[in-house]
Amino acid sequence: MMKLYSFFRSGTSHRLRIALHLKGVTTEYIPVDLRTEEHLGPEFKAVNPQGLVPALVDGTMSLTQSPAILEWLEETYSNQPFLPKDPMHRAYVRALAAIVGCDVHPLNNRRVLERLRHQLGQDEAAINAWCQTWITDGFDAFEALLERHQLHGQYCFGEVPGLADIYLVPQVESARRFKVDLGRWPLISKIEANCMQLDAFILAAPGKQPDAT
Repeated sequence: MMKLYSFFRSGTSHRLRIALHLKGVTTEYIPVDLRTEEHLGPEFKAVNPQGLVPALVDGTMSLTQSPAILEWLEETYSNQPFLPKDPMHRAYVRALAAIVGCDVHPLNNRRVLERLRHQLGQDEAAINAWCQTWITDGFDAFEALLERHQLHGQYCFGEVPGLADIYLVPQVESARRFKVDLGRWPLISKIEANCMQLDAFILAAPGKQPDAT
């Protein structure tokens, strides 16, 4: 059985858990506690030298970086495709995912926030304001694309959850944690609510993980 190294509140771990559930891939869950800097210790660095979660270990191969792991899952497991067939639509879905994966999440991840706290002396109000800025910018663009192209149904693209939903739902979870008012994005809110009716998203939620406290 593959081993999933994960932290319950990590957005990148969250998106990978959703993908694994959608594909029906069972893993052994191994928690890595970022709060105690476990990810920086030699045991986990032997799994991922970068010291980041998630990591997916299949035999002797350790897969890291959630976009790469998601691509591997899509290429390895043909059920429940994450991307549509049409190349233009695939590019559109990838662009939605990249708004979160490239432009929002990296500015709000733990490494950045810890530096703001400890090296730059920012308090929690400033941290929340920082996160709110980048989440708002990203969600404004995400919502605008959904509205412009009208390719959404119950989910970001049509009636089947895919790559954009995998990226979106963890970022909505993070937005709530940083006290972002989601009311200005009705399409995002509707899609997230639809996703959270599905077992794959429910089971992947931070509060459902064995290390959630």
